[in-house]
Amino acid sequence: MTQTRELRQIINGDRVSDGAGVQLTRIIGSPHLNMLDPFLMFDAFGSDKPQDYIAGFPPHPHRGFETVTYMLEGRMRHEDSAGNAGVIETGGVQWMTAGKGIIHSEMPEQKEGRLAGFQLWVNLPAKEKMSEPKYQEFDAEQIPVAKLDNGTEIKVIAGQTDSGVSGVINNPFVNPLYLHVFLPAGVTFEQTVKETDNTFLYLMKGQLQIGDKQRPLNAGQLAVLETGSKVRVNSERDTEFVLVSGQPLKEPVARGGPFVMNTREQIEQAFDDYRQGRFA
Repeated sequence: MTQTRELRQIINGDRVSDGAGVQLTRIIGSPHLNMLDPFLMFDAFGSDKPQDYIAGFPPHPHRGFETVTYMLEGRMRHEDSAGNAGVIETGGVQWMTAGKGIIHSEMPEQKEGRLAGFQLWVNLPAKEKMSEPKYQEFDAEQIPVAKLDNGTEIKVIAGQTDSGVSGVINNPFVNPLYLHVFLPAGVTFEQTVKETDNTFLYLMKGQLQIGDKQRPLNAGQLAVLETGSKVRVNSERDTEFVLVSGQPLKEPVARGGPFVMNTREQIEQAFDDYRQGRFA
């Protein structure tokens, strides 16, 4: 029997400053929701005021997890200590596996106009935390779009839609689903998810009714969903949201600034390795 996921919790997030002064809303990784295994952090950023983003994220280290940057508007340049460099443009996505350690920067490739997007941190299992760093990076044109008969459009970053369209990201550790959904007014959206996954939905535009109980969600809010094998939402107005789901790792989590490991000793080792110049 298919069980529809109902709304468990609504998170509004906190306005914070990160990097060298970038203004953003932190939703997962905030006092309201420390983490949603395997998701460690979810930030939404968006402004047409250069002072809110121009300072960017100068060089900083990571170890033990993955960062996912999805650009909705604007251009962001990234460079790292291994010599990789590139620009994430509107509609593009970068899935970076920090693994055993990398130092990278993310700086706006623009001095004016709107810059907007999401950054998601995904935990790595213990056996992969010291793996080699790597990137999966795709332009907007490379990301598949599912167009349904009812007018719904779905950008498929990771996972597979019920209509059979698969995303570009490969992640065997948590088998994520990451969909960007454009839902027309008066239409119901359904998506199968694994019953054991942790699942959230972030509403960018409009208002949604969630599940059989029709609990409302407003723009700028994140919904943590209950267990079940089906996500079902609908709206009376044009709506835009991202749906993210992944398999929990159920492992100990130790955090220290830009490092996420399993024990405090491993965090201390990460800081020591960084200070000693042992990162890539």
